[in-house]
Amino acid sequence: MYPPPVGARQMAPPNQILATKIFKGILTLELLGIAGAYWLFNKMNTNQDFRHTMSKRFPLVLEAYYKSNEWSGLYGIRERDQEEWLNCKN
Repeated sequence: MYPPPVGARQMAPPNQILATKIFKGILTLELLGIAGAYWLFNKMNTNQDFRHTMSKRFPLVLEAYYKSNEWSGLYGIRERDQEEWLNCKN
C-alpha cells in the first residue's frame, strides 16, 4: 500500500458526519431559543401593553416574568400593571 499523498485529507466516517450535523443543528436550535427568550423578556420588560396581552394569552409566561423580576429584587411591577389595567377599565 502506498501512503496517501501529502496534503490529502481522509474522509470522516459517515457516522461522524451525521453526528456533526446533528450537533450543529442542536446548537443552532439552542442559540435561537436563547435569542427568542431574550427578545420576549426585553419586550415584556419595556412594554406594559405587551404584558397585558401576555396576561390574556399566556398567563404562565407572564407569571414567570414577574417571578424572575422578584427573584432579582425588582418588586412592584405586578402591582403597577394591575393598577394601570384597572384604571384603564374605569
